[in-house]
Amino acid sequence: MANPRSLTYPAAAVFALLMMAISITNVDAAAVTFSVSSLGAKADGTTDSTKAFLSAWSNACASVNPAVIYVPAGRFLLGNAVFSGPCKNNAITFRIAGTLVAPSDYQVIGNDGNWLLFQHVNGVTISGGVLDGQGTGLWDCKSSGKSCPSGATTLGLSNSNNIVVSGLVSLNSQMFHIVVNGCQNVQMQGVKVNAAGNSPNTDGIHVQMSSGVTILNSKISTGDDCVSVGPGTTNLWIENVACGPGHGISIGSLGKDQQEAGVQNVTVKTATFTGTENGVRIKSWGRPSTGFARSILFQHIVMTNVQNPIVIDQNYCPNDKGCPGQASGVKVSDVTYEDIHGTSATEVAVKFDCSSMYPCNGIKLQDVKLTYNNQAAEASCIHAGGTTAGTVQPTSCF
Repeated sequence: MANPRSLTYPAAAVFALLMMAISITNVDAAAVTFSVSSLGAKADGTTDSTKAFLSAWSNACASVNPAVIYVPAGRFLLGNAVFSGPCKNNAITFRIAGTLVAPSDYQVIGNDGNWLLFQHVNGVTISGGVLDGQGTGLWDCKSSGKSCPSGATTLGLSNSNNIVVSGLVSLNSQMFHIVVNGCQNVQMQGVKVNAAGNSPNTDGIHVQMSSGVTILNSKISTGDDCVSVGPGTTNLWIENVACGPGHGISIGSLGKDQQEAGVQNVTVKTATFTGTENGVRIKSWGRPSTGFARSILFQHIVMTNVQNPIVIDQNYCPNDKGCPGQASGVKVSDVTYEDIHGTSATEVAVKFDCSSMYPCNGIKLQDVKLTYNNQAAEASCIHAGGTTAGTVQPTSCF
C-alpha cells in the first residue's frame, strides 16, 4: 500500500497502548486512592452524588502524587459535573466499577452542553464503568415536535492531552455520546456505545480540532454517525470498529463555516458496517469554505446491507437553507478505498457527488466488491476523478 501510515502506525499504536498499560499499572501501585463512597456518594441511583464526585476530583487534582478515583459497584446519580485542570499531577485514573446515571428529567442537564466534562487536564484515564445518559425522554420530546432542550453530550473531553478511555460503556445519551474537542493524544479502546437506531443526534464518538486520536476495538450502535470527524482533525486512527445501527463513519459535515480548518491523515481499517444508513462517508456543505479533506484511507472493510456503502456528498444542504445554487469550497483529495467488500441495500453502492468548483481528485479504488440483490451494484460519479487497481465492482465511473 502506497500510504505509509498503513504500515507504520499499527506498531506505534501497539507500543503506545503497551506503554499506557504499564503506566496505568505503575500509577495504581504508587497512587493515593479516593473512593467516592467515602466522600458521601450513595450507590442507590436516586441520591445526588455530584458533590462527592467533585470532591474526589478536587482531592485527586490537588495531589502531587498519582491518584485514583474509585467508583464502586452500584448506580450513582450525577448531575452536570465538570472536572477541570490543570492538576498538580499528570496521572489521575477514574476507575469505575459501577454505573453513573444522569437525571431522568432531561430538563436538569438538557441545556448544559455536557453531562460529564473533562477540560484542561493532562494524563487522565477513564477505565471501565457504564454511563447511562437516560436520554429516551428527550428523544421522545424531540420526536413529538415540542420545544425541547438540545440535549447534553454524555462525556466531553476538551482542550486536554494524553487521555485514555478504556472499557467504557455509554448508554442512551441525550445527544452525542463522546466528544473529543481540542485535544492531543487521546486513546480509546474497548468502548461500547448503545442507543436506539432512531435516537436523534446521538453520534457515538465525535472528534474535532484534535490530533493523535486513536479509536480501537469498539462497538457502536446508535441513531446517528458511529464516528463523526469534524474540522481540524489530524492523525486520526480508527481500527476494528463495528458500526450498526447508525449512519456510518462520517468525515463531516465540513464547510459549515467559510473559514474552517481542514481534515487530514485519517485511517479507518478493519471495520464492519451492519444495516447502517452509510458506510464510509465524506460530507460537506454546498457553499464556500476554506476547508479540505485529504490523505484519507479506508481499508479492510465489510459492508452488510448498507444503504450507501461508499459515498462522498458535497452538496449537503439541510432544509435547502443557506446553500442552494452554491458549490462546496471544501477540497477533497487523496482518498483511498482498499479491500472493501459486502452488500448494498441500494442499487448505487458507490456515489461520488463532488463540488463543481473543486472536483474530487486522487480518489483510488482497489479491490472493491459490492453487490446489490446478488448482482453487481452501480457507481455514480459527478465531478470526481481517480484511478482503480485490482478488481473493482461496481465498475468505476471515473
